Amino acid sequence: MDTNYLENNYLTLVGKVTGEKEFSHEIYGERFYIFNLSIPRLSGNNDIIPITVSERLIKEDTLQEGRKLLVKGQFRSYNSYENERNRLILTVFAKDLMEVEESEEDEENEIVRKDIITNEVVLVGYICKKPIYRQTPFGREISDILLAVNRAYNKSDYIPCIAWGRNARFCQNLEVGAQVKVVGRVQSRTYEKKHEDGTVENRIAYEVSIGSLEVIEEKQDENEVETENQEAV
Repeated sequence: MDTNYLENNYLTLVGKVTGEKEFSHEIYGERFYIFNLSIPRLSGNNDIIPITVSERLIKEDTLQEGRKLLVKGQFRSYNSYENERNRLILTVFAKDLMEVEESEEDEENEIVRKDIITNEVVLVGYICKKPIYRQTPFGREISDILLAVNRAYNKSDYIPCIAWGRNARFCQNLEVGAQVKVVGRVQSRTYEKKHEDGTVENRIAYEVSIGSLEVIEEKQDENEVETENQEAV
């Protein structure tokens, strides 16, 4: 099952269905739907993550409100043009979807056990904008990163990521084009978008909160190495 996933973009989520599914789009007769998955944090809050899923993965009552599901797939992006402006839309594309049975112990505890992976995403991509380093009024260090992750058919997903503390300090020195591997979790947060006419719109942003990050060093091409050795002789 896991071997079918691209190595540079895969995730595992466990949460509960919230709200009703909505029709998204249709490709070659295959219909896709979007629903929200509520995933608990250790803090007691929940992340509400949009999931895009094919009708072929949905069984009867699979997406019923409150149903606990295991989702495996990829974190993807696409561009939406609204009012002549381009907007980046993020969603989890489900490749596997299965129901998780809840025990009485799970029902009593809102926070899932620490030894169970409920929200983990692994991305290997390229820094496509200079990371923005900043500090909050309380002195917390943050770096905003936009990661370009290659996908099949010459496509790329552009995934916003956020690093904290020492990772944030390290990321501020990364150059555009650097290849990195990040492991973290998908999170949602609300913010206010102020328009030119003075109106304020409440929006939800989705991003990867980075737990660990490593730079992938480029390996020198073998042919290039061989040429250099021949020139040295």
